[in-house]
Amino acid sequence: MSDFESRQQSIVVASYPGGPGGTRTPKRVSAPQPPAEPAPEHVPDIWEQRVAGALAFLRRRLSGEYEVDEFGFDPELTDKVINPLLRPLYRDWFRVQVRGIENLPDKGAALIVANHSGTIALDALMLAVAVHDEHPERRHLRLLGADLVFRIPFVSELARKHGSTLACNPDAERLLRAGELVGVFPEGFKGVGKLYRDRYKLQRFGRGGFVSAALRTGAPIVPVSIVGAEETYPMLGNLKPLARLLGTPYFPITPTFPWLGPLGLIPLPSKWYIEFGKPVPTEPLTKLADDPVVVFNLADQVRETIQHSLYQLLEVREAEASADE
Repeated sequence: MSDFESRQQSIVVASYPGGPGGTRTPKRVSAPQPPAEPAPEHVPDIWEQRVAGALAFLRRRLSGEYEVDEFGFDPELTDKVINPLLRPLYRDWFRVQVRGIENLPDKGAALIVANHSGTIALDALMLAVAVHDEHPERRHLRLLGADLVFRIPFVSELARKHGSTLACNPDAERLLRAGELVGVFPEGFKGVGKLYRDRYKLQRFGRGGFVSAALRTGAPIVPVSIVGAEETYPMLGNLKPLARLLGTPYFPITPTFPWLGPLGLIPLPSKWYIEFGKPVPTEPLTKLADDPVVVFNLADQVRETIQHSLYQLLEVREAEASADE
């Protein structure tokens, strides 16, 4: 070892108090620690909140502390139970895309007129979810249903709770005068029960009663086109003798029903589009509500608008499907 290295080592050793010439052992110096943060306040668990909310909901239901309107509509049950059960179908199974939601008014009445299809009327339920979930004001759609719906036990009560009422002019006018959004399917069973080979071909709109209701109340008519419902239960045939025996408008034969039994009631997944068209004003024609020519012409105009929109949406769906491949 050189003299220079020997002197350096001596200096290092001598620098410690416990080294040569020192009396204390060296101490380990710890790095400075940041000040301890105060303990966070207790945050309630999200599941605790959900359980508390569910218990409060059940308490109100059991005690009768909830409100329904004159038609039996129960907004709390709709928002807390029915719509949450429908949303998995709406978002994940049918992957519904909505267009033109801005054509619905933020306040006040409007008559929403849509095409009807699908063997089982899931399109009405999906339309109601679309109006509530996509509209910024979270409005409820008051559906007009066929009398058969209100003759079926449990289904009748559930439909009333969800906001539906009988498809008749007096009820439609009362809802429109109250400023509600009212949904109607003028094709009726002719639309929902048509064969798959006739898909997306609008059936006759009946007598145009929905137009009369809109004219008498001055509510705008919003045409709506729904693509995708035709493929949920493709109706290949109709057992009319069995339908007459059961008292139903039709008895469907689909690729899965009745062959798979209850499993045949599971809808096939399909891509849905719902488009709300430009409102058709009716205020200038309110005095002509009883004129059959005016009623027929306006109904035909709405029907043609929906049919044209259906063809456009089918092209959009085909283009997007090709782009995804």
